[in-house]
Amino acid sequence: MNAVLAGLDLVLRWDVILTILVASAFGLVVGAIPGLTATMAIALLVPITFFMDPIPAVGAMISCSAMAIFAGDIPATLMRMPGTPASAAYSDECYAMTRKGEAEVALGANVLFSALGGLFGTAILIVSAPLLAEIALGFSSFEYFWLALMGLACAIFIGSGSPVKGLVSLFLGLFVAQIGIDNPAGVPRFTFGNSNLLGGVDFIPAMIGLFAMSEVIRTMAAGAPDWSVRQTSLGNPLKGWGRLIARYWPQQIRGNITGTAIGILPGAGADIAAWVSYAMSRKFSKTPEKFGTGHVEGIIESTSANNAALAGAWVPALVFGIPGDSITAIVIGVLYLKGLNPGPTLFLNNPESIYAVFIIFIIANLAMIPLGLAALKAGTALLRFPRRILIPLILLFCIVGAYAVNNSAYGVVLMLVFGVLGFLMEEHDIPIAPCVLGIVLGKMLEDSFVTSMIKADGNLLAFFERPIAGGLGVLTLLVFCLPLWGALKRWRGTGA
Repeated sequence: MNAVLAGLDLVLRWDVILTILVASAFGLVVGAIPGLTATMAIALLVPITFFMDPIPAVGAMISCSAMAIFAGDIPATLMRMPGTPASAAYSDECYAMTRKGEAEVALGANVLFSALGGLFGTAILIVSAPLLAEIALGFSSFEYFWLALMGLACAIFIGSGSPVKGLVSLFLGLFVAQIGIDNPAGVPRFTFGNSNLLGGVDFIPAMIGLFAMSEVIRTMAAGAPDWSVRQTSLGNPLKGWGRLIARYWPQQIRGNITGTAIGILPGAGADIAAWVSYAMSRKFSKTPEKFGTGHVEGIIESTSANNAALAGAWVPALVFGIPGDSITAIVIGVLYLKGLNPGPTLFLNNPESIYAVFIIFIIANLAMIPLGLAALKAGTALLRFPRRILIPLILLFCIVGAYAVNNSAYGVVLMLVFGVLGFLMEEHDIPIAPCVLGIVLGKMLEDSFVTSMIKADGNLLAFFERPIAGGLGVLTLLVFCLPLWGALKRWRGTGA
């Protein structure tokens, strides 16, 4: 109880509350602009957190990402252009409601069920994270090796549409993780005589490049056309909330559970959660023929799922230091910078900070309703903002943020290189998430493998001798083998 009170004391301060509100507004603005993802909002926010204390910095990350995921629904509904990939699954359904003159019903459902989904995911985070942390205290290098490998496998086979392209992205990330002298052998690798690379690739400039700079390049290549808003006035978004809850509560609960479960899987995230939930909603609906014609049922289930996934992704991030999605991958970097090193010992040594994170999640999701309703009113005006002015501002943020990491032009060069890399990857439909996970987990995978081999004197069977390590090992091998088995069956079927 003392830790809970201490956590409340850390959060209920004017500077923390003000930071949460400002970061929420920033997340709403970035999320409501098509093409600027929630991950990009977090990447742009990172340089500003350098000047904050740990709790306000974490509060800014949480509130910004939650608001950005919701705000992506605004252009999806008004223009059929999802603001973030997490809104893409149901953008056609939302836009169909707009064409029927029911945009306020779709947007009202997005606000309400996004907040409820976020609160459900937060409840699971509060209950499960401390329990998992107690179990994780007994983990050795064997368990961490399998966890890291399972995270990479999920990113390839679950979080990516094409396993081959997922593998290409993953190997790029693992290659980046090998650069530098910080490895078990202490030997410089892939530094090419450049002293800046001896310390490895700075994570923050790389993330800013992959997620923000790549979008700047893409927009410039397309000539920065302005957007066309189809509907400029809205009715009352609060209309029918009671009816929606009473009629569609099973869909909401199913979306919450699906979203949280997918969010916990490394590399999956809110985008996958929304697609899976929309498909499940159609599958189990009593009126599947209404889907695609402007039916709110699928919207409720999938918008609940993507916000629930956001909190779910924090479970492996806080307990094991393994990111659940690209957003938590960036957040983990900030946690290390602020001395809040993720892992089970964080729950023992700094429990008040953990409770502060839980409380911030609750505040951010509760604040989503009033702030979200206000954003709906301002959304149509925001979408008229000239894109030719917006993109140079984002470029300025990218350069300042990359430079501020070490006060060095090296960060800017790194950001530009990864910006071009991210642009080329997306132009060829190669997902970025496996690359990010490779950068984050590459070092953990190598360190835990080398340490385990030294402990086991080179005996590979030792990776299966401990009960939890053995179970994780079997699960990981299944994640690798099941898609290959499915592909083999399809190939045999085609041959026959």
